[in-house]
Amino acid sequence: MNWGLAVFYFFAALATVGGVMTITRKNAVHSAVYLVLTFVAIAAIYVLLGADFLFAVQVLVYAGGILVLFLFVIMLVNLEEPRRFSGGRMRLAASGAMTLLLFGILATTFARSTSVTAVAASPAAEGNLQAVGAMLYTQYILPFEVVSVLLLVAMIGAIVLGRPRA
Repeated sequence: MNWGLAVFYFFAALATVGGVMTITRKNAVHSAVYLVLTFVAIAAIYVLLGADFLFAVQVLVYAGGILVLFLFVIMLVNLEEPRRFSGGRMRLAASGAMTLLLFGILATTFARSTSVTAVAASPAAEGNLQAVGAMLYTQYILPFEVVSVLLLVAMIGAIVLGRPRA
């Protein structure tokens, strides 16, 4: 194993741990701090892959703008005791089935995609941004669409959880 691949796996593991800690912490500020860790680890992965534009976007937009917005919202909103959801066994079973389905789709998608070294080698032929766009809409259209559906489901879930109870 070469050092570049070992560093890539280190930052990938760091991003995964940061993501898991983000969604499992009860304190919203702690979750935001772990989200910073995740964003920085992903930015480091972009540097390792030679994607300078994505690194700049990651740092400026996500680590800078969106996280500051999250922190303002956390500070301004009155955080109450979290509501306990009284989901029955049917809801628990449905959410478990949806989670398994989602992980199955993601595992299938990642198994079909090429290795990390092939992805890292191809953007050098063209401009970095053009290569990302071309690969995103041709070779990686299925993962792109899966991620868009996942974000849509997360947005609907946030709206359902955030609506006031009548």
